[in-house]
Amino acid sequence: MTELLGLSILELCYIAASITFILGLKMLSSPDKARKGNLIAAYGMGIAILATILFKEELTADKWLNYVLILAGLIVGTVIGTRMALKVKMTAMPQMVSFFNGMGGACAAVISLVEFDHVMHGGTISSGMLVVILLGLIIGSVSFSGSIIAYGKLEGKIGDKALPAGQILNIILLLGMLGMAIFMANTAQPQAIYIYILLGVSLLYGVLFVMPIGGADMPVVISLLNSFTGMAAAFGGFLYGNQAMLTGGILVGSAGTILTVLMCKAMNRSLTNVIIGSFGGGGAAASGDGEQGTIKEISVTDAAILLAYANKVTVVPGYGLAVAQAQHTVHNLEKILDDKGVEMNYAIHPVAGRMPGHMNVLLAEADVPYPKLLEMEDANDDMSNVDVVLVIGANDVVNPAAENDPSSPIYGMPIIKVLNAKNVIVMKRSMGKGYAGIENSLFFHDKNRMLFGDAKDSLEKLISEVKSL
Repeated sequence: MTELLGLSILELCYIAASITFILGLKMLSSPDKARKGNLIAAYGMGIAILATILFKEELTADKWLNYVLILAGLIVGTVIGTRMALKVKMTAMPQMVSFFNGMGGACAAVISLVEFDHVMHGGTISSGMLVVILLGLIIGSVSFSGSIIAYGKLEGKIGDKALPAGQILNIILLLGMLGMAIFMANTAQPQAIYIYILLGVSLLYGVLFVMPIGGADMPVVISLLNSFTGMAAAFGGFLYGNQAMLTGGILVGSAGTILTVLMCKAMNRSLTNVIIGSFGGGGAAASGDGEQGTIKEISVTDAAILLAYANKVTVVPGYGLAVAQAQHTVHNLEKILDDKGVEMNYAIHPVAGRMPGHMNVLLAEADVPYPKLLEMEDANDDMSNVDVVLVIGANDVVNPAAENDPSSPIYGMPIIKVLNAKNVIVMKRSMGKGYAGIENSLFFHDKNRMLFGDAKDSLEKLISEVKSL
């Protein structure tokens, strides 16, 4: 009776946790509710973990070491995760997302290894469940090694490196993994050496899969790897009959897949092209090199006059805004202009920054009202009515080469059409290229003026000048 009651409570807890995951994900769609949604999902995960410890098996004295190890793991993981989350800067958020995502993939791979070990030591399992174990191992391992490489590339520790005939090698490795998995699934008693060979090949494939992909495609890669981790976690849920793990994995996998498709659409590229195209690295970066004209600078005073006497101002944020940690400062400029009767909003490109939704998160941190964040299509529709566009740290997402230079690697990618506005001011530290490594012809356009300097310092000077007008 106790066992049945415990199982019933466990299932109820898993269902409750699954509901919190769904509610949390739904609330993440609104910046006003995102924090609350994240907490609700976290509480749900806490319920699932606690219920598993208390009700999965009967608590007996002979299993004390297991509970000590579980408690130690919880404490160590909580301390490390909390410290990393508290110390991370907004500019390093993509790296942390990649790292945590990789840890999720590693956990899924370890689960598959443990369950395969049970099979090897006399456990009984159907061929279908063996397939689930093998898929969890492959996808989890690829997600882990690929995410770690993505972390290194975002951190600037690993460059874009493509092996000769690298794509052919990747195809061979992929077919080899699938072939080995099929062979093992149809073998009565697969040997342990096979699973470790499969693990090694999967880890290698993850490295070679991400290594040549260039910087401009990194948000898509992060989203894709995130979906991999979700799928691997879902396989673990199948293995253990854990509804919470299954639901969480499905939500992460499906959301990551949908987001990957949407981001590819925003770049006007297929996922296959992203994976094999090495966009933003290698030879592609050379397109558009060389002097394209004369740049025109603008002083802080002249820029302040344009802003103060405009009717409508649009800010296009990019990674440079995050680097300068100027999100609060630009919000202060917004409030100053609002006091002067100037309407100011923000044009958000889907792949601006280094991870999906990077600019949305950045501006939400500064309490920028959500209605002021315009999607790319809405911003472009209204751009002809804008008096001044202020581009802060963005590069590739406003590059006209995407529309008028068929030889450019970004040709065909939808951009924010800042040249449709009456005036354009680009704030940058220098004439450095964007993450895609491509020269931006916008900088040399007659309508554009360059305001060089640190974004935060320049914005603070603009605020001072605007106040004085």
